[in-house]
Amino acid sequence: MLKGIKVLDLTNVLAGPYCSYQLALFGAEVTKVELPGVGDLARRLGPEPSLNAAGIGASFLAQNAGKKSVELDLKSAAGRERFEELAGSADVLLENFRAGVLGRLGYPWEVLQALNPGLIYCAISGFGQTGPMAQAPAYDQIIQGLSGMMAITGTPSTAPLRVGFPVCDTVGGLMSALAVCAALAGRASSGRGCFLDVSMLEASISAMGWAVSNYLVSGVAPEPMGDQNATAAPSGTFDTLDGPLNIAANQQQQFETLCGLVERPSLVADPRFSTGEARKRNRQELNAELTAALRARPAVEWERVLSAAGVPAARILTVPQALELDQLRHRGFLTDLTFPDGSDRALRVMGNGVLVDSAPLRPGDPPPLLGQHNEH
Repeated sequence: MLKGIKVLDLTNVLAGPYCSYQLALFGAEVTKVELPGVGDLARRLGPEPSLNAAGIGASFLAQNAGKKSVELDLKSAAGRERFEELAGSADVLLENFRAGVLGRLGYPWEVLQALNPGLIYCAISGFGQTGPMAQAPAYDQIIQGLSGMMAITGTPSTAPLRVGFPVCDTVGGLMSALAVCAALAGRASSGRGCFLDVSMLEASISAMGWAVSNYLVSGVAPEPMGDQNATAAPSGTFDTLDGPLNIAANQQQQFETLCGLVERPSLVADPRFSTGEARKRNRQELNAELTAALRARPAVEWERVLSAAGVPAARILTVPQALELDQLRHRGFLTDLTFPDGSDRALRVMGNGVLVDSAPLRPGDPPPLLGQHNEH
């Protein structure tokens, strides 16, 4: 779908590399520009010290398959010359430096645009290229805190809590990939590139959905509710005979079906629970009634029974358990590659959940060693 599109990737760690990995999965040719002898900081991040020392840390391996790596020092004359050659023939340039860094190296948008009028330049930063916070340093956790995300994660007694993965980096990378694809579509008719200024803070707040819109529209500020869904009831986590179960009976018919299946049909006519608004007002009482019934059977059994009847329900899995789901195997979500250093160790990487004409998107090559494609 993006075959023939050349992406020059100057990004590090997560948000930028995640963006370019999505573009690579869709077929773009991605060339990572890395500092000689140092490379992407993610090369030294991960749980295995030996891989970190070799410059192929797990964090790097996770999102750089299918890319090429070249070493360039933009502060040297030779490096600048080669960079300009690459930028002159690229379709997309990605960077996630602090605002203005690439400009201070001699390559502001005006220079890059003159060098390549069709170039799409995407700058990913914590707060955007302008504004009073533009120069502030930002990592995922900083954005989680500033966005309001941490304040509504957890329970009233445990919040604020960090979301268990770098969600703001991920959302920033996804928004950047979407913006790049939109810009490529626009360039197809105009012939000219553009400058994309992506703010992780703004992208993250945008992704928070009803937690923000309820306040903007109705003035109702969100509060931490643990495993409960503020928009509906019963919708949250419930105890069963052997472990927790998520249920999201958000619609009236689903609630009525649920009550029948747990052998508590009287709950449907109870004035405390007869309507959606009543159920939200009396959430704790309803949850107690349902939990007492759900404790009669194991979680996996309830998952089968409720799902088959159209009531959204599923166990809570660990990451290893989730990766073993038959559903992922059926859709080809994981891809096995050779290890970058040529060892006989297997490397398994993720796709992105998109099938194109029934086929999953897979990287064709393992993540590159630092400078592996210098000569190429």
